[in-house]
Amino acid sequence: MPTLTPESSSAKAPVQADAAGRLAVPAVARAGASLWRDAWRRLLRNRAAVFGAVVIAFLIAICLATPYLAPYSDEEQDFAAQFQPPSAKHLFGTDIKGRDLLTRVMYGGRISLAVGVVATFVSMLIGIAWGSVAGYVGGRTDEVMMRIVDILYSIPFIFFVILLMLYLGRSLVNIFLALGAVQWLTMSRIVRGQILSLKHKEFVEASRALGAGPARVLTSHLIPNLLGPVIVYATLTVPMVMLEEAFLSFLGLGVQAPRTSWGSLAADGAANINPVRIYWWLIVFPGMALAATLFSLNFLGDGLRDALDPQLKDKA
Repeated sequence: MPTLTPESSSAKAPVQADAAGRLAVPAVARAGASLWRDAWRRLLRNRAAVFGAVVIAFLIAICLATPYLAPYSDEEQDFAAQFQPPSAKHLFGTDIKGRDLLTRVMYGGRISLAVGVVATFVSMLIGIAWGSVAGYVGGRTDEVMMRIVDILYSIPFIFFVILLMLYLGRSLVNIFLALGAVQWLTMSRIVRGQILSLKHKEFVEASRALGAGPARVLTSHLIPNLLGPVIVYATLTVPMVMLEEAFLSFLGLGVQAPRTSWGSLAADGAANINPVRIYWWLIVFPGMALAATLFSLNFLGDGLRDALDPQLKDKA
């Protein structure tokens, strides 16, 4: 079998020719796609993740265009049309005040998605900062910071959220802060674990040797290399936050009138259930919108987790 000597090839890896004289390019020299390109290709092959992404994109587009697409005003009331079942005039029916439920579901989606995204962003900021410092500094600082996380983990999250809401007051901004303040714990553990596995790598040691300080090493080298797990967990955190907001709305601590969310709409529907008649559309349609969003986000999160798994790179 004829072989190519190192002088005849500029490739770093040895290159051989097969019996037919064709060059056999080693795996490391293939049109090497980056991890992100491989992840994108694997994500597109995951039908459930693609379906989830399409549903989420559709819901976001509908919510953004709600002022232009909604058939009625969010506050328009018609007491003569209260508790109307779904019809051609009111596709989702009406509520106790005769308001169009389709319009309220569309406006409620804006609040529910905003709560999920903003609260998740708050938890990411806190979790990344806390976990990065604990993992990079190490030693006693790491022990103290992670024991604080363990103590907070021992407190029932909903109890902690209720305390924060009672202390801060009921407002949309405080809901963002309260939900974000309880979701950062797991994020901090994930970030800390990634920092511990990366901080002794060669590229980090080289950066230190060139005089980079801790802040530059963290922001320029470590944190950018752990964005994959952070993005995956953030995608899975959004549905958890939305579900918690819905639960708070059932307790009367969620979004306050005149604003509405899918959770508060479902709570209003549950309050109007009586043994004489069940106004099913008041619960079914907000519940379907919330369930579709939660399932789609979970599908997308699972797909991102699989796509960003380095162990699957060679299977792409």
